[in-house]
Amino acid sequence: MKTRFLFLVVLISSYCFSQSVNDYKAVLIPLKFDFVKSDNQYRLATLSKFNLSKAGFQGFYDNEPLPKENNDRCSLLYFDVVKEKSFLTTKLYITFKDCNGKIIFKSDIGISKEKDFQLAYTEALNKAFISVYALQYKYNDAGNSNPIAVSKPSPSPVSQVAPVALPIDEADNSQNVIVDNSKMLYAQPTATGFQLIDSAPKVIMKVFNTSGKDCFIAAKGNIQGVLIAKDNQWFFEYYLNDKLISEKIEVKF
Repeated sequence: MKTRFLFLVVLISSYCFSQSVNDYKAVLIPLKFDFVKSDNQYRLATLSKFNLSKAGFQGFYDNEPLPKENNDRCSLLYFDVVKEKSFLTTKLYITFKDCNGKIIFKSDIGISKEKDFQLAYTEALNKAFISVYALQYKYNDAGNSNPIAVSKPSPSPVSQVAPVALPIDEADNSQNVIVDNSKMLYAQPTATGFQLIDSAPKVIMKVFNTSGKDCFIAAKGNIQGVLIAKDNQWFFEYYLNDKLISEKIEVKF
């Protein structure tokens, strides 16, 4: 009986959270979190904005100007990543707060056993985002009699990308498709997903399971993103200079 009661409490709490976040137009993301020393260290702010965008949220860094329709600070959620003290593991969780500092949502804890800080923070944060994806956020503007259409910011040019970029039709200029000339990669199972190796063998990329069989959280060196299947092909997608990049990846699972 006690177990059933606890399950019911968790279920009700999750439902209330998912209902609450839908009432907010956008999310404000700090460039620096309390447990790091500098702005966007380990690319945590970039990774957060990328995941928020994938989860359906409109995210803004706290140092960038907001559109007029977002001038009401109490229409925004305030994003934060919190690190729990832990021995030999990295534990992170996400919170959304309102303008009064009240926690609207707290994610599950993402855990990594990686020793390298870059890999550990990336893995732990991506795992914490799984429960954010589960919210299936969609802004509820039913109470707004004159909803304002949010314009899409024009993309900034991509620089310092090694592969050759193929231009996309002007009607879809939100991303560049990057041709990856690397040889076939082979997937080796791990406790949390797969590591993709070349014929050397050398680990080229690490991917982590999500609830979808055709979507993995991915890390390639210092670049974090997602590995997704589209039209029977795999693509590694990530943000570079606030521009969405899509690399075709040849991988055999």
